[in-house]
Amino acid sequence: MKSEETKSKKIILSGGGTGGSVTPLLAVARELLADNRKELEHDLDNKNNWEFVFVGTKNGPEKKLVEAFNYLGKKIRFVAIPAGKFRRYFSWQNIVDVFLIFYAFFVSCNLLRKEKPDLFLSAGGFVSVPLAWAAYFFRIPIIIHQQDVRPGLANRLMAPLAHLITVTFEKSLKDYGSRAVWTGNPSRQAPDDPNLVLGIKRKFNLDLDKPLLVITGGGTGSKVINDLALTAAHKMSEVAQVVHLTGLRKDQPEIKKTIDLPTDYQTYEFIANEDAFLLLGAADLVVSRCGLATLTELCELKKAAILIPMPNSHQEENAAVFKNAEAALVLNQAELNSENFTQIVVNLLADETQRQELSKNISRLMKREAATVIASFIKEII
Repeated sequence: MKSEETKSKKIILSGGGTGGSVTPLLAVARELLADNRKELEHDLDNKNNWEFVFVGTKNGPEKKLVEAFNYLGKKIRFVAIPAGKFRRYFSWQNIVDVFLIFYAFFVSCNLLRKEKPDLFLSAGGFVSVPLAWAAYFFRIPIIIHQQDVRPGLANRLMAPLAHLITVTFEKSLKDYGSRAVWTGNPSRQAPDDPNLVLGIKRKFNLDLDKPLLVITGGGTGSKVINDLALTAAHKMSEVAQVVHLTGLRKDQPEIKKTIDLPTDYQTYEFIANEDAFLLLGAADLVVSRCGLATLTELCELKKAAILIPMPNSHQEENAAVFKNAEAALVLNQAELNSENFTQIVVNLLADETQRQELSKNISRLMKREAATVIASFIKEII
C-alpha cells in the first residue's frame, strides 16, 4: 500500500574553511531532491520532503556557495558556528582554540536540539568536528566523506563516531576500516544540453570561436597562481580568452593597478557554483589547484588541465594520482615563473592532440555516480 503522506526529513550538512568540502555535499543534496522529484512524478512509495541546513564558518567561502544554491526551487539554510582548529604544531592559538572548540560543542548541541535532524553529513573541515560529537551525543546517524588521498585530521577525529565513511579513492579504505565504502567523490553530472554551454558563454560575453582558458585556485584562491596569471595576461589573451577566478579576498589589486588587463581577460573573486561548473564545461583548458572537488568536476567534464598543487600539502598526493595516470599536466610551483608558465599554457592550447589525450585519461580516473550511491545510503540509514 502506498503511503498517503510525504515524510519530512532533515539533514545537517557541514563543512567549511574552503569550498572543497562544500561542493560534494551540495551534489548529494541535488541528487536527493532530484530523486524525490521522480518519486512524486511517478507516485512512488517512500516519498521524502528533504530539508537541508548547512552549518559552516562565518567567513569562509561556503556561505556564498550555499546561498547561491537553488535546485528545483529548493534553497538551503546556512548557519554559522564558531570553528576552532587542531594544529599539529606549537602555537599559542591552540590554547585559545581549545576553549573555542568546547564552546562550539555546546553551540552545536543547542543547534541540533532546535533542528532535530535525521542525519548529519560532513565532508571534512574543523567546523564539523564539534557538530559530529554533538550528533553522536544525540544519537543522530553520522556519515563522513573522505575526499582526498590523505585522510584529514578533522575526518579522523569524526570517523570513530560515524555509521559510515565514504571515500573517493579505493586506497583510502585501509585508513577507515570496515565502515568505509568506496564511492568516488560526489559531483553534479556534465551538462548534456549544448545550449547550456552556449548560454554560459553568452552570459560572460565570450567569443564562441576563440579558445577559452579558465584559471582557478579554488574557493579561497591562490595568490601564487593569481600572480603568475595576471602578469601573463596579455600573452595568454593573444591565443585565448581567459576567465580567472581569483578567490575570495584575493583580487590582487596591487598587481591589477600596474597591468591594463586586455578585454579578453576577465577576473572574478566569486561566481555561483552553477556558473563555475558550466564555465569549466565550456573551457578548452583549465589551470587549477588540486582540491578534490575541482578535480572531480574536471574528471566529470573530461577537461584537459594544468594542475599546480599547493606545496607541502595533501594536494601533492592528489596531483600524483593524476600525474601517474597521465590525466593532467602537473607542475611544480617552485619551478614556475611568469615566462615558463605562459609558455606551457600557450603550448598546450596549441596542441589539440595532447589535450584530447589528457581529456580521455582524466575521464577514466574517477569512479562515477558517487552522489547517487551516497544518497541511497542516506535513505537506507534514515
